[in-house]
Amino acid sequence: MIELVGFTIKTIGEVMVGFTAIMVHHRVWKEHKIDTRVFAEMKRERRVGITGLILIVLGYILQVAGEYVLYSPVY
Repeated sequence: MIELVGFTIKTIGEVMVGFTAIMVHHRVWKEHKIDTRVFAEMKRERRVGITGLILIVLGYILQVAGEYVLYSPVY
């Protein structure tokens, strides 16, 4: 059970870091204090970052399901 707690805390931390990076890019994008080329690159990075966050959460769900739900012994 302690492994699940540790894994959960780790995943929450990864999501927080990813979300923070995305929000920084969003703020700069919203203020438009960069040139067009950088602006386009940041939009692409934001999409990739959001996809990465979705994959982290999906991976967590699948690992928990595989480890604790699908293979748990029936008493």
